[in-house]
Amino acid sequence: MTIASAWTVSAHQPVEYRVETTTDVLHPDNPALLDGERGARRLIVTDSTVDEIYGDRIRAYARTNLRDHQVLVLPHGEASKQWSAVETVLEAVDAFKLDRRREPIIAIGGGVLTDIVGFASSIYRRSTPFVRVPTTLIGIVDASVGVKTGVNFRTGKNKIGTYFAASRSVLDTTFLATLDARHVSNGLAEILKIALIKDERLFDLLEAHGSTVLRSRFQSGTPVEREVLERAIGGMLDELRPNLWEHVLERVVDYGHTFSPTIEMRALPELLHGEAVALDMALTTGIALHRRLVTPEQADRVFTTLTGLGLPTTHPAMRLDDLVRALEDTTRHRDGRQRLPLPVGIGAATFVDDVTREDIAAGLQAVAVLSTAGLEATA
Repeated sequence: MTIASAWTVSAHQPVEYRVETTTDVLHPDNPALLDGERGARRLIVTDSTVDEIYGDRIRAYARTNLRDHQVLVLPHGEASKQWSAVETVLEAVDAFKLDRRREPIIAIGGGVLTDIVGFASSIYRRSTPFVRVPTTLIGIVDASVGVKTGVNFRTGKNKIGTYFAASRSVLDTTFLATLDARHVSNGLAEILKIALIKDERLFDLLEAHGSTVLRSRFQSGTPVEREVLERAIGGMLDELRPNLWEHVLERVVDYGHTFSPTIEMRALPELLHGEAVALDMALTTGIALHRRLVTPEQADRVFTTLTGLGLPTTHPAMRLDDLVRALEDTTRHRDGRQRLPLPVGIGAATFVDDVTREDIAAGLQAVAVLSTAGLEATA
C-alpha cells in the first residue's frame, strides 16, 4: 500500500513562570496572591491540615481582597493523592464557573496538594492557570519550583500526571513556623540531595548548621538560613530549567529517586517522601562506597549529616529483592537504561548503567555499618 500524502507538524510552546518569595502572604495587605487584581474571583484549594491552622486567615484574606471566592478543602496526606482527589477539584472548578483565562486557581498546601491541583489545572479545558503557595519545606525547595504534576496510581508513585507550570510559585517561609520537626527534616532531605550531587558548599552548611536550622525552622532569618534556601532553590532551578520536559534522561536531580518510590509506597503511610529519599541516598552512598566513588570518610560525613538532620538511614522496607525490583522498575521508565546517579565524593555525581544485585547487597551492608557509626557520632 502506498501512502498518498503525509504531513509533519513541528511546534514549540514557550514556558515562563515566576518563583518569588514573600513574607506573611496571608496578611490582608499583602498583594502577592492577587496578580494585581484586587476584587477578582478566585477558587482557593487547600488541605485539611493547612485549613485547621490557617483556614481562618485564608478566609479573612479572601473576604478582604476578593469579590467572590470558594475554599475547597481536600484530605491531607500521601494516601489521598489519588485520581478521586483530582475529580473533586475538577468538580469544584466547574461548579465555580471559573473563567480559565482570567481566574487562576490558588493552591495553598504541601507538595501533595499542589501536585493534585496542578494536575487538575493542566487537564481542565486543557490548561487552567494556577498559583502555588507551598506550606511545607519540601514544597518550597522541591515540589513547587518545577513543572511536574501528578497523583499515585495503584501502587505507583506519581504514575499519572503532566508537565504543567504554575503561573507563579509564591514562597513564604513563615508557614514553616507551624511545621513539626519531622516535616522540616522531610524538606531538608531534598536540600541535602542538591548538596550531595552538585553543591559542596551547601553540604558544608548542612553538616555544620543543619541541626540548628532544623530547630529554628528557618524562622531566625540568619545568613545561614538564607544561603541554604537560596542555594537549594537556585540549584534545583539550574538543573530543571534546560530540561523541563525531561527529554534528557540523565538528570542529577533524580538522585535519591531511584529506589525511594518503591520504598515509600511499600511503607505508606509510615514514611514521608523526604524520608524515603534519605533512605535512597543512604543506599546509593553505600553503593558508591563499594565502587570507591566516595571515601569511607566522606560516607561517614554523609551518614552523620543525615542523622543530624533527623533523617533515617535504614528501614525494614529496604529489602534486597524489593530494591532489585525497584531498580528494574525505574530502568523501564528511563528508556531501558538505569541512568542511576551516584555521588562522586561530595558535591558531584556520575551516571551508571551497570548496578547489579551484588552492588545493591554491598550497599545494604555498608548502610548497616555506616548507620551504626552515624548514630554513635551524633549521640
